[in-house]
Order: sequence, then structure tokens, then C-alpha cells
Amino acid sequence: MSTPSEIKKMPWFLMGMRGIWSGPALVLMSAFVGFCGFAYEAGIPFGEALFMTGMVWALPGQFVLIGAIVAGASLPAAALAVALSSMRLMPMVASLVPEIRSKDTPTWVLLVVSHFVAVTAWVFTMERVHLVPREGRVAFFAGFGCAITSANLMIVAVLYGVISQLPAMIGGALFFLTPIYFITSIWASARGIEVYFAMIAGLLLGPLFHTADAELGILYAGVVGGTLAFLLERIVAARGKRKNAS
Repeated sequence: MSTPSEIKKMPWFLMGMRGIWSGPALVLMSAFVGFCGFAYEAGIPFGEALFMTGMVWALPGQFVLIGAIVAGASLPAAALAVALSSMRLMPMVASLVPEIRSKDTPTWVLLVVSHFVAVTAWVFTMERVHLVPREGRVAFFAGFGCAITSANLMIVAVLYGVISQLPAMIGGALFFLTPIYFITSIWASARGIEVYFAMIAGLLLGPLFHTADAELGILYAGVVGGTLAFLLERIVAARGKRKNAS
């Protein structure tokens, strides 16, 4: 039997579930079609691919895990690789939680819904959360997270093994839609100039560091690019303060 508070939150949960038809969700689901082919070709069993989809949230983490398995990495090394790839989600959690929680939101609820934090869910929620009353925002986010996770589980369950029959170019193109969408969406939803600095630095430095070191190039690009973006933002802010003071 639902309590009055639960009934009150149900419409926002259902509204979040309707986000399954949004651009971010559709692009992510198309990328999971490519993931099915990659998992199948890498020899990942059906059950493990399905479990990975539900538990290792954020698609890049799943690719990192499969890459570690194929490379024969030990369990601790594979776990560390996935953990490092997921650290990029920490700033998203830090910026999203203050937007969705209310003074009555239990901590355990925030811990549960944090499982759904990834680029797609973050972009979708940050673009629309201002339209939802604060008391319904956690339910709204949870509805979208449950819906997109369930949809991706069904995609993997139905298409595992089947997608391998498609030409490799089509599977690769479906997966490539995701980074293109992420870049354009984060650029459009950026709220500070430091985000633009960081993205430009990453796009410029990424290929350079990858050429120098294919294994750690993305890490170097992130550290150097992020540091440069932070320093540039500080310089711009300081100049703005001096200009306003004069």
C-alpha cells in the first residue's frame, strides 16, 4: 500500500521515465547496440554482459572492463581501471546532488540514485531539473535512471550475438554517436567558462598525448588540460575583478 508521500512522488517518477524518448537516452541506447557487438566479439558471455550493463553504470567503464579482461589483467587491476575511469563522474555527482535533493531527502536515497549518475543522466537532468519542484526532483531522476537502465538491459538481452551480423562499420558508427553527443551536450549545458577551457584543452591535447603514450595519453591530457583550464579560469576571474574595481 503506497503512502501519501509516495503517491505524491509517482507522477514525477513517471515523468522521469518518459525521458526514455529524449535525445540523450536514444543516443545512449544506440551506443549499447555497438556495445553488444563488442562484448560478443570479445568473448564475454551473455550473462556477464547483461550483469555488466546493470551494475557497471556508464558505458566507458564497461569498455574499460572488457578491455582489461581481454588483456588478461588481474581482478585488482581491472577493478582499479574501472574505478579510475569512473572518477570523472565525481564532479557530476557533486553538482547534481545539490540540485535534486530537498531538506527531507534521506541520505540512503541519494546513495541509491547515485548509481544512475553518468553523462547521459547528468545532461538530461541538468537540462530539465529546473522545471521540476524540488520535492519531486529525486523521483524524477530516479525514474529516468530506472527507465534507461531497463532499456539498455533489454537491448543487450535481445541483441547480444545478433548485432555481430551487422557490418562492422555500422556497429562502430552507432557507438561513435555517444562521444559526439556527449561533447555537444556538455558544451551546450556548460555553466562556467572553465568548462569550455577544459573541453578545448582536452580536444587539443588528447591526440597529442595519445600519440606520445597510447596507454596513459588520456590521463595526461586530463591532468594537463584540467590544470590549464583551472589556471585560465582563475586568470579571467582575476582580470574581471580588477576591471570591476577600477
